[in-house]
Amino acid sequence: MQTSPAHAAHHGDREIETIEEFDAIVSARGTLSGFRVQAVDLTDRTRELLTTDTSEAVFLGCRMRPDAAEKLRGDGALVLPPVPGLPFDPYRGHLYTPGDLFASLDKGYEATPDALAYAWFQRTRTDGDVFASMLRAVHDDSMSDALDELLRGARVVGVMGGHAMARGTEEFRGAARLGRALTHAGFTVATGGGPGAMEAANLGAYAAPYDAEMLDAACELLAAAPSFTPSVTDWARAAFEVRSRWPKGNHSIGIPTWFYGHEPPNAFASHIAKYFANATREDGLLARCNAGVVFLPGAAGTVQEVFDNATPNYYESRGEPTPMVLVNRAHWTERLPAWPLLRSLARERSMEARIALVDRIEEAPEALKRLAG
Repeated sequence: MQTSPAHAAHHGDREIETIEEFDAIVSARGTLSGFRVQAVDLTDRTRELLTTDTSEAVFLGCRMRPDAAEKLRGDGALVLPPVPGLPFDPYRGHLYTPGDLFASLDKGYEATPDALAYAWFQRTRTDGDVFASMLRAVHDDSMSDALDELLRGARVVGVMGGHAMARGTEEFRGAARLGRALTHAGFTVATGGGPGAMEAANLGAYAAPYDAEMLDAACELLAAAPSFTPSVTDWARAAFEVRSRWPKGNHSIGIPTWFYGHEPPNAFASHIAKYFANATREDGLLARCNAGVVFLPGAAGTVQEVFDNATPNYYESRGEPTPMVLVNRAHWTERLPAWPLLRSLARERSMEARIALVDRIEEAPEALKRLAG
């Protein structure tokens, strides 16, 4: 799932996102003309920049010496320098890892890049500053670009569900077993990247290389901090404790948002695309679930996701409808009766054969396989 330097030219759009890719391109091609260099520190590549053709190249947030920047502009390259004082890099070429977002957790969650980015968002979201809104948009677009590169060719199944599901509950264990089963079936698990059902599914994917006992032991460890309230710090530390005890976890995707910044991202998704704009995040998450979505019991957010997913399936605006599996009959027919409405919508359309309601979480992988036909 990671992009290697050999893939650099395969980006089609000629993006360079690491110093290794930069060196490989310069030595193999002898030119940077027309390339896009994204958030790479080039302060130690002044000689290469001064002696290589950079006409029509674009340098996004790359650190470099002033003489190099001057030469690039003289070549006709577009140079957008790093923005000082920001707690995030708007031109970032890769998705976040849990370590990126939770750096400095030993000083408390408030000191982490995740918390600092949220604080910046809180300060700038209401003041109408066009520069701040542009930086947010550029950052979110960089996230989408990195996500597309990472998921090229992957079979992605989304697991949606509420953030309120507490660690230590049977529901949490069930959602974790689901993430593990989907990973074993060859799918890449994607969630909204937050706590609760989302964390459980990412944990299950992380636990896929290990046996069932490991997953039980991990759930036990996490139960000591059942929720991200009152302390995000304690909640996150418990997750990193699990990661350090079992370091060889599998990959999965988390797609959270600073729009709900009181909800921290979970530390079990190996790749995190965190967005400022929730609408971009919601649509982006569902659009990438090309192998279907499993909906666990949730409240308003999960109901919204059911119908956000149903709409393109209804109109076939993204091509053939993708499987939708709702889990827990009582929840989706009585408490929040989304299922009867979904079934009525689907009637006599091709999506009718792609929706299912199951009672137990264990039935979801089999239902997905059946609906995929």
